[in-house]
Amino acid sequence: MALTNKQRAGWCAIAVTMVASFEGLRQKAYADPVGIPTICFGETKGVRLGQSATLEQCKGMLAASLQLANHAVDDCIRAPLPDYRRAALVSFTYNVGREAMCGSTMARKLNAGDIEGGCDEMLRWTLAKGIRLPGLVKRRAVERNMCLGVT
Repeated sequence: MALTNKQRAGWCAIAVTMVASFEGLRQKAYADPVGIPTICFGETKGVRLGQSATLEQCKGMLAASLQLANHAVDDCIRAPLPDYRRAALVSFTYNVGREAMCGSTMARKLNAGDIEGGCDEMLRWTLAKGIRLPGLVKRRAVERNMCLGVT
């Protein structure tokens, strides 16, 4: 589905704010709570401990990753996507990845028209390597509420 610039600006501003606030900015690579090398706004692909990045590089990585997450949402979700729901799904996909989002019960429920059930499925995604992380519990609650249009 092709979005207008106005539509793109709406969800994108929300998603950037959500992801940046949940992930935080760290310009030196670090091990996340389950030991995965991470840098910038939660980037993990190809990251090595000891690596560093400039603010501009971090912003570029965030923009590119949000675009990929948005493409995954476009490819896998056929339900109506007002800006707030798209932003929640893009944030979720940025965090869990395309394959996890596209193959999820959440995606199946949303595509079947069960918006509430699909959004509620986000609350199940609070584990990393089998460990429940308080940050993921908080993030999923915010994403779920955003998905439902609840503030």
